[in-house]
Amino acid sequence: MRVLFIGNSHTYFNDMPHLFAQMAERLTGEKPEVTMLAYSDRALQWHREEYFAVRFALLYGNYDYCVLQQQAHPFPGEETTFVSAERLIRLCRAGDVRPVIYMTWAMRDEPQMTAVMSDCYRKLAAACDALLVPVGEKFAEVRRSHPEIDLFWNDGAHASPYGDYLIAAMFAAALTGAADLSALSDDGVDFQADFEGENGLPLALEDAEAAHVLLDPKKTRVLRSLAV
Repeated sequence: MRVLFIGNSHTYFNDMPHLFAQMAERLTGEKPEVTMLAYSDRALQWHREEYFAVRFALLYGNYDYCVLQQQAHPFPGEETTFVSAERLIRLCRAGDVRPVIYMTWAMRDEPQMTAVMSDCYRKLAAACDALLVPVGEKFAEVRRSHPEIDLFWNDGAHASPYGDYLIAAMFAAALTGAADLSALSDDGVDFQADFEGENGLPLALEDAEAAHVLLDPKKTRVLRSLAV
C-alpha cells in the first residue's frame, strides 16, 4: 500500500503518517510506503496553487490513496474547501489514486465548530465519492465520553500524542479495512516542538528514537476501541 498525505501541521504533528505506517504494518504484516507533503499553516488552496508538484506526485507516484487535509484553524469554509478539494480529487482520479478526506477537529475552546466542519466534509466526501475519515467527530466524542484523555497539544489546536494516536489508528483502520485494532502497540511520539528556534525557524526533536514514548495503556485501549 502506498499513501500520500497532503496537508499542514495537523498532518505532520507527532509524525502521524509514520505512526499510521507502523500501525498498518502491525495490522497487515506488510509495510506500507508513506509520503507526506505537509507545510505549516497551508490550506488546500495553497497545495492546489502548487499544482505541478502535486500533479507529478499523483500521476507518477503509484499511490493507492491520497489523504487530503484542509486548514482547520481558521477553517476556510465550505465554498473554498470544495473548490480546492475538487481540483485535487480530479488529479487523484487521473492518477487512479483513491482520495481520502481527512476531517479535522475544532479547537479546544471552539467546540461549536465541530458541526460546521463535519457538515462540510460529509458533503464533500459524498459529492466526490471519496473515503471519509471523520477525525473531528471522533475528537468531539472522546471529549464527551473520556475527558481524562487530553487529545490536544498545549496550544489547544494541534493534537497531543494521544490525539495523533487516535488519528493514526483511524487511518489504519480505514485504509486496511481492519475491524480489530487490538494488535496495535501503545507507542506514541512526543513532538517536542520549538517554534522559536534558531534564527526564528521551527525546530523539532531530531532523534526519532528519543521521541517515542509509551502511552498509558488504559487510554490507548479506549482510543483503539473508538477508532474503528
